[in-house]
Amino acid sequence: MTDTLTKDHELVTRQRQVAAVQARRLKTLDSIFELRAFIALGVLIVVFSLLSDSFLTVDNLITMTKHVAINAILALGMLLVILKGGIDLSVGSTVGLSGVIAGELLQGLHLSLFDVVAYPRVWAVVVVCIAVGALVGAVNGILVTRLNVAPFIATLGMLYVARATALLISDGTTYPDLAGSPATHNTGFDWLGQARPLGLPVAVWIMIVLAVVITVLLRSTPFGRWLYATGGNARATELSGVPVKRVKTAVYVVSGACAAMAGLIIASELTSAAPQAGDTFELNAIAAVVIGGAALSGGRGNVRGTLVGAFVIGFLADGLVIVGVSTFWQMLIKGAVIVLAVILDQSQQRFQRRRAAASAVAVAEEEPRRGSADRAPADDTT
Repeated sequence: MTDTLTKDHELVTRQRQVAAVQARRLKTLDSIFELRAFIALGVLIVVFSLLSDSFLTVDNLITMTKHVAINAILALGMLLVILKGGIDLSVGSTVGLSGVIAGELLQGLHLSLFDVVAYPRVWAVVVVCIAVGALVGAVNGILVTRLNVAPFIATLGMLYVARATALLISDGTTYPDLAGSPATHNTGFDWLGQARPLGLPVAVWIMIVLAVVITVLLRSTPFGRWLYATGGNARATELSGVPVKRVKTAVYVVSGACAAMAGLIIASELTSAAPQAGDTFELNAIAAVVIGGAALSGGRGNVRGTLVGAFVIGFLADGLVIVGVSTFWQMLIKGAVIVLAVILDQSQQRFQRRRAAASAVAVAEEEPRRGSADRAPADDTT
């Protein structure tokens, strides 16, 4: 009898040891998945530094960070949409539409009723363009929440609508000179894309401010908690009293406004606006969010990971240009990176489910031992 009890005890002990080892292994793998964006960024920096002496120069880092900032501004808006379980394919077209509207206003708006040409101030141009981007986002939100159109279809439709609107306004041409004229009091637009306060481009400062604002929004406000809850289980969240439809509409509005700001920065940097600007930018934004650890199904993601994901995409694109890789290979590599990011995201979700199951088993095995320990003193006294 004693030998049997000893063998059972040894078997249980071995099972517990195996479970503990498996739990530690799953925890380690989960940590690696969480840090995948940082690991990828570190590998890119090392590889391109070895391939090119100019990669880690101060001027090149500032230039690359400026390029990253434009994608990061788009990605931060996209993060909010993905957190609630949606997608926004219209941001690239909104970038082009924003630039075209800025070009149209800065070139002078002909008011046929009064037979005059109005030249709005730069700040008014910026406000109007951001408002137009927010309007595109609002239409996306209404289509998704009020008309129950799938986010993919709704934003895909708005992708074509926004791009077509930009082409119709500009008649398919580019606005070549947005520097403005002192006589019309519309100068200063180039400040957004070319100024460097404290040594950093304006785009970088906008990225930093936007990242701080969204971080506070997600961590310290009810809206942030509602957003994560909506992405996790929209129906249960709605039944708990959360205004799910307003939350969904709001994130699309923010995403559209961010896209408009990115379009303004690009037009300002080039001092010209083309309706084709922003083509495929939505893919870079989605890739940055996914590489940063956000789940396409919603409910998981953060600003830090999204910013690192934007740096991965930006450093990869600029690094390939610096080392002389052809445009065709650049497209192939970026596409492969996006697919790999989704595969890693799915793998992380599987490991997290296995880890949760292992933890549940460990808790189930621990409960009988705790019950026995609690009963032991009572048995001794009797």
